[in-house]
Amino acid sequence: MSNTPHELAEEFPDFAEKMSALKVSDKHFAKLAADYHEINRKVHTAETNVAPREELAEVDLRKRRGALKDEIYAYLKAN
Repeated sequence: MSNTPHELAEEFPDFAEKMSALKVSDKHFAKLAADYHEINRKVHTAETNVAPREELAEVDLRKRRGALKDEIYAYLKAN
């Protein structure tokens, strides 16, 4: 478990410019990024005990964040 937020620009530094452009020009990508940001924030607040959650709920959030991250990466590679 890490207390460091997993921001998309840090996760995919080679795609930082492309992500910025897609957030403005592509509604689907903007939604993926917003969903990732929302879940990532929930994971981070749970991990830092700002908003603690039951362990299974926290694990579920991490799984959802990982799935979104995979989807975002695939989208970046394809577009």
